[in-house]
Amino acid sequence: MGVASGLLLLWGALVMALWLARPDELRVRDAVRLLPDLVRMLRRLAGDDRLPRGVRVRLWLLLGYLALPIDLVPDVIPVIGYADDAVVVVLALRSVTRVAGAAALDRHWPGTPEGLRAVRRLAGLTDTDPD
Repeated sequence: MGVASGLLLLWGALVMALWLARPDELRVRDAVRLLPDLVRMLRRLAGDDRLPRGVRVRLWLLLGYLALPIDLVPDVIPVIGYADDAVVVVLALRSVTRVAGAAALDRHWPGTPEGLRAVRRLAGLTDTDPD
């Protein structure tokens, strides 16, 4: 009983830490809606030999996390089930963008221009950021 309580408490702390670490302007609904295009873009970025190895490794680890059936918040819970995935993707996207630059996002984005603008905002870029 004590171990189960400890695991439950740890799980709650991790979910809270993810929620507090999210960017202020992150709207989970927008990030969840973009998730399929984001995953395609992340896969393309992970396969881009022009990017540093550390960036590609982080992207493969992120894709592995997204592929795992075990999440911090189970995906069967409506809306919030995908929120942990969205927050993790945004944090990784910001990390990758700092190294790879905005041009890499632009080059690999498979979706609409509106979606790319939203991804650039989630990555912490403005429309005036050239790279």
